[in-house]
Amino acid sequence: MKILTPFKISIAIILLSSCSVSKKLNGPAKKYVLDNPAFIQAHTGISIYEPESGKYWYSYQDEKYFTPASNTKLATCYAVMKYLGDSLVGIAYKQINDSSVVVKGMGDPSFLHSDFTNNPVFDFLKKYHHIQIINPQFNNYLGSGWSWGDYLDNYMAQRSAFPFHGNTVQVDWINDHTLSFMPSYFQKRSVIKESLSTGYEVSRPWDFNDFSFKNGTTKHSQIPFTPDEKTLVNLLEDTLHADVTEVNNFSEELNGSIHSQATDSLLRIMMHRSDNFFAEQSLLMVSQRLISTMDDRKVIDTLLATDYKDMPQKPHWVDGSGLSRYDLFTPKDFIFILNKMKNDFGMERIKNILPTGGTGTISNYYRSDSGYIFVKTGTLNGVVALSGYMYTKKNKLLLFSILVNNHTSSATSIRQGIEKFIQSIRNRF
Repeated sequence: MKILTPFKISIAIILLSSCSVSKKLNGPAKKYVLDNPAFIQAHTGISIYEPESGKYWYSYQDEKYFTPASNTKLATCYAVMKYLGDSLVGIAYKQINDSSVVVKGMGDPSFLHSDFTNNPVFDFLKKYHHIQIINPQFNNYLGSGWSWGDYLDNYMAQRSAFPFHGNTVQVDWINDHTLSFMPSYFQKRSVIKESLSTGYEVSRPWDFNDFSFKNGTTKHSQIPFTPDEKTLVNLLEDTLHADVTEVNNFSEELNGSIHSQATDSLLRIMMHRSDNFFAEQSLLMVSQRLISTMDDRKVIDTLLATDYKDMPQKPHWVDGSGLSRYDLFTPKDFIFILNKMKNDFGMERIKNILPTGGTGTISNYYRSDSGYIFVKTGTLNGVVALSGYMYTKKNKLLLFSILVNNHTSSATSIRQGIEKFIQSIRNRF
């Protein structure tokens, strides 16, 4: 008869326990997700992990690649938490004299953004009569694989080294002859072609910031503009009432910097609203910090070779927001990121950044689980993703990632199935 050592007995007990949990979860997984008619034609991956024991409670196709949509922001969020410090660097600068300054944009998306009431960079710049903006030679305004046909939709604001007002113009319908613009500079770049009796419909050429309006039903919108250097110079001149010029070569050291917002205040908005613009600009800021240039491809390669080198499956990661369908991650990849985030920064900081039940992008879900579940959602046409943390009724902390691709039912029915599955786990353990 073969005698097991105490060590082997312990391992056997753990394996049996893990297997038992997996069997208990198999029924709810099938009932609410895998055999749910809404999921039948979809590709689904599920990973449930207990960090205390280091064991996967449940796995279903969790080593396969999926388009993760905005779950990609988790990878960006970790990098921002690690590399951007407590507050964002808005600009670097060198003062020439009391009235002149040379400035370099650092990718900060908060400059004159409506989400923030304090604007330290603006307060600094308005003291000067002559401002030189260093041209970063950045013109990669759209991410790899973005749907360029959506260029007028507010969720696809374009990227830049020195964002201004979120790189969007806010247009409000006042009456049949009048629109208001913020920034007001764009009023002179706009033409109203007819009476706007019920609202407006807007168009602009792909490569010009000339807006045309005709009668429509829109009363308020945020419309992306192309943030080229000439437009930035014009916007700064119009807003600061200063002489602003562009400089292509500046060899002297920029020995000053202005910090703008608390890093986590930006991350909280980014994750609660799933803000693509904040995510893209945040990744560019990490790039500037790590490799001294704003290049999303290079900084992603750097992160994959360092912080993410031990990912279970190497992702195909191309942007900061998840707008691109070129992004491919596995559920186990997100378990890795979630666990790394927990270990490096602690749950209290994470709870302040991710939405919980009844808030942010899950405002209509998990309301009874508020304070016990903290997640990032993801949605594209045919894609629903949910990854995050849950505390069970017995106070066990679990990490989970559920990625659903190629569904042909409604996103609501997919979210409801996932919600029932997650709640069944939380209530049972």
